[in-house]
Amino acid sequence: AACEDMVLQVAVGAAAGFALARTLARQGSRAAPIDGGDGKARDDGGVRDGDDVVDDDKDAARNAAAGSKKPVVVYMDGCFDCMHYGHANALRQAKACGDVLIVGVVNDAEIKRCKGPPVCDEAERIEMVQACKWVDGVIGDVPYEVTDEFTDELFAKHGVDYVVHGDDPCLLPDGTDAYAYPKRIGRYKEIKRTEGVSTTDILGRLLRVGRKAAGETLEAAEVKEATFCTTSSRIAQFGSRTSVPVDGKVVYVSGAFDVFNRGHVEILRKAKELGDFVLVGVHTDADVRARCGDEHPVLNEKERALSVLSCRYADEVVIGAPAKITNDLLTTFNVSIVVAEDEDEYLIDGEDVNALAKARGLYRVVERAHG
Repeated sequence: AACEDMVLQVAVGAAAGFALARTLARQGSRAAPIDGGDGKARDDGGVRDGDDVVDDDKDAARNAAAGSKKPVVVYMDGCFDCMHYGHANALRQAKACGDVLIVGVVNDAEIKRCKGPPVCDEAERIEMVQACKWVDGVIGDVPYEVTDEFTDELFAKHGVDYVVHGDDPCLLPDGTDAYAYPKRIGRYKEIKRTEGVSTTDILGRLLRVGRKAAGETLEAAEVKEATFCTTSSRIAQFGSRTSVPVDGKVVYVSGAFDVFNRGHVEILRKAKELGDFVLVGVHTDADVRARCGDEHPVLNEKERALSVLSCRYADEVVIGAPAKITNDLLTTFNVSIVVAEDEDEYLIDGEDVNALAKARGLYRVVERAHG
């Protein structure tokens, strides 16, 4: 049931640093801290600095070595509708352009004016951006066009040093460049767009899923496979640098996590409250298909894993995890608590997939507001 509910819902409708907190408080910024010149950022995890490429770790070390030097605050905005791992990768690259990343979320009216009505409302889009682990603060209700006045407000009120955007064109209804002003004054940095995924592409996949579920036969030309190729370096860029703790309380959350949404964020946030380390098991495409139907999953297991890895409440991910909780899994990862994305009973070979966790008293049900 959760598989259909997720498709319907989507188709229809570490804490910030002390320096950031002080800056925001001093400036009275409306950017909300998150709990818990022509340089170009490259899509290999590094920032182009002259002829050198500085990876995320080296860049962080260099900034830390500056000591009392003012942190570089960068700003990136967007619609972030049906937020996916392509958005997350853009935010990852943007964060690598500085020390503090503030993200602006365009309001519903502006999106409707410039692109058409969004699928997700502003509150949901803000919630998804706040959950991204590379984001330090969020400003809501921002305009689509980065006007001179708004850009000056970013510089003066929010302490922004550079405005960041992807290398794909961002044009206003009149055909002009939305980022013309920060480019003109040399306070603009550009990152590489993530190919192979877009909100339009995901919505297309969802619509095809809905049509297949309704009994329609799709023409061969309409059946489009995912074109995003997940590399080991991409997994490393998104991945955690912390290992599963030996003596900590590990919470294991398993599921499909297809089309990552606010319901998934809520589950992971509540799982985090139950322990010290959240390990997420992302099920294989075959297991999701067996449970939810041939039209599922919408995203393949590596795409789904990247979305989970970008969430600040997930510490590590098991890609292609077994659908059934096993003794090997519980022992290998020192699991203390088990939470399921889909709490409906599901049997494999006549046995509930969570039977072992329930028998050992490890299984927990978390209340959720977003299904």
